[in-house]
Amino acid sequence: MDFARRLKPHQLWLLVKIAETGQLQLAANKAAMSQPAASRILADVETLVGNPLFIRHPKGMETTQIGKVFVRHAKVILETLDELEIEATRISKGDVGHVRIGSVTGPAVGSLMPAVRQIRAETPEIELTIEVGPSTDLVRGLSEGRFDFVIARLPPEYDSRDFKLHPARSEKVSLLAHPDHELVGKPSVALEETLSYHWVIQELGSPIRQAVESAFLHQGLPTPPRVTNSSSLLVVLSLLESPNTISPQTQEVATLLSSGPLQAEIAILDVAAPMTVSPCFIIENRFGSLSKAAERVLTAVLSRL
Repeated sequence: MDFARRLKPHQLWLLVKIAETGQLQLAANKAAMSQPAASRILADVETLVGNPLFIRHPKGMETTQIGKVFVRHAKVILETLDELEIEATRISKGDVGHVRIGSVTGPAVGSLMPAVRQIRAETPEIELTIEVGPSTDLVRGLSEGRFDFVIARLPPEYDSRDFKLHPARSEKVSLLAHPDHELVGKPSVALEETLSYHWVIQELGSPIRQAVESAFLHQGLPTPPRVTNSSSLLVVLSLLESPNTISPQTQEVATLLSSGPLQAEIAILDVAAPMTVSPCFIIENRFGSLSKAAERVLTAVLSRL
């Protein structure tokens, strides 16, 4: 009989209305069609089934046993189609979906998290996956399709023509230390004064490491000689428990750790020489297309730059 291919939703809808009203004319009116048209549709379905679905009486129509089975399944099918329409509409509007974002640390705190809070308040059914890491890993993940967009610096080995780039803000670097550190509270700390302390700093080649070393070299100073290399904030926080340690972090991260909701035992040094990291970009794959949910999140992030 091949019902799946030959039965149509409007036919099922009419069967349900006939069963509900017990009258072909009333069902036809609800379906916005003439009674002869409704009668033809019912006849076509009964011919396909090979059995009558309704018994005609002078006062109305009574559902047969097979008709009851048809009506029961028709209701389930129609309800499923209604749910499909609702879900498809919500997806097309960007109200639901899964969005995958990668970000380097500073913008993740300063721009991405405020946007995430907005999205969670406005469209809580959007599922977000956020990965924080170095630019090289993030752009590689974007190229491999693991992210919808990333906030990162474009590594030199990548062709900018393969991506859509939205300029983001430059990042300032702050120096963190334990509140009991000798330089905390001192105005306009010179970089030379920090050389005798232990540093926990990002790996060679990282943007913050480059900004710090450039600041020292531009003043004719050597770079810090006593260094622990780590990009892990857990390592940084652990080592900053010692009052003779300094760690450079982006201003957003420094503010979050020292005076934000976390309020760790951290202070920011008042350094005379400003240090600035090269700006990031919000990067999309030029040859891909964003879902409506990803577009909604991207718009929220862009509004905070």
